Amino acid sequence: MKIQGIPLRVHPSWFVVLLLFTWISQKQVLAAAETSLPVWISWSLGFITALLLFMSVLLHELGHSLVALREGVKVRSITLFFLGGVAKVERECSTPMASLRVAAAGPLVSLVLAISLLAVGVQAAGHIDPLFANLVKQLGGLNLLLAIFNLLPGLPLDGGLILKALVWQWTGSQRKGVQVATATGRVLSLSAMVLGGWLFFFKGGGVSGLWLLILGWFGLSATRSQTQLLALQKVLRELNVGQAAGRNFRVLEDDQSLRRLSQLRLGSSEENLPQEWVLVCRSGRWVGYMTDQPLKELPVQQWDRQCLADYMKPIDELPSIGEKAPLWQAVMALEQAEEGRLLVFNIAGLPSGTLDRVDLAEAVLKRLGVRLPAQFVEAARSQNTYPLGMALPQVVDSMVSGGMVELPEGSSIT
Repeated sequence: MKIQGIPLRVHPSWFVVLLLFTWISQKQVLAAAETSLPVWISWSLGFITALLLFMSVLLHELGHSLVALREGVKVRSITLFFLGGVAKVERECSTPMASLRVAAAGPLVSLVLAISLLAVGVQAAGHIDPLFANLVKQLGGLNLLLAIFNLLPGLPLDGGLILKALVWQWTGSQRKGVQVATATGRVLSLSAMVLGGWLFFFKGGGVSGLWLLILGWFGLSATRSQTQLLALQKVLRELNVGQAAGRNFRVLEDDQSLRRLSQLRLGSSEENLPQEWVLVCRSGRWVGYMTDQPLKELPVQQWDRQCLADYMKPIDELPSIGEKAPLWQAVMALEQAEEGRLLVFNIAGLPSGTLDRVDLAEAVLKRLGVRLPAQFVEAARSQNTYPLGMALPQVVDSMVSGGMVELPEGSSIT
């Protein structure tokens, strides 16, 4: 389903936790009841409480999402899963205060729900039925816990996003904000794992200890992802195109025949791989490039009599980039290039190589100390995609919107 145009998704793990919370709530209902209850009533109230809790989580995520939309950020989806919910946005906000407003919206919704339920709802429900009052009280307490927990100052929690925005505002550096919030998130995650392990193994904490262990492990994984993202952003800023470029082109003189182009194609093309560009020279000057269109349009008998000069296209029609440009700019240029490939020019303005998505990704991964198996590289090159599903365009988008890098004058992200 969709809410305000935002797709709502449910992860299969959510159903497991729904059952777990139903069981916990059912036990609480039995403990709070003044008289014995039929089993179906206690389980029904437990199930309703669990559903309302996840409805509160959904409202929490909607708070983030609606404020994000107001700040001009597209929300791709809201997903409920075993740890609650997560709103997936297209990009980060471009200013620290906008980021702070989006991050604070969720806990604020939970806090308003908690105050409303505990201050007004419990008393009103008490006049109807004690069990109903107990449900409202329990739901109010859970919303209060949800608000407080999410305000803990460490990524990936909302409090960590608020801390990141504040440090970003104070220092003018989004990167510094991420570093501080990631460090505090790592401390909180390790603390949760230590406390959870102590409760689970030594104090009989059972579900509570296990839950803290899971939350700590999840938080530690998230901070590790943030650390890897920072490293990736650093590489995209530091490496230039010349350090990643390959040489996927051939050179012919403009007075050669179309037959020579045909022979070149037959001898160099590998199945399932993009064809090499064929650049054309005249007396040592780069004057154009060739496509296979003449070979398709002209009879074979004419190939020996027709010269490349009559059919070549201007070389400046090819998408290009300078070898000194940083890789993050190359990512943007590749997304705008129809073939997903760029001609690389040296500082003298002469072609020195080519760059595609696989060339770029291999250079980035090599700097990060990762080497890809040959079959991964070949599969990505045949499809002209980033290997391992690397979302480099989204990373660059966040770098630009967060002010980590500045777009060249006259350019934009499409």
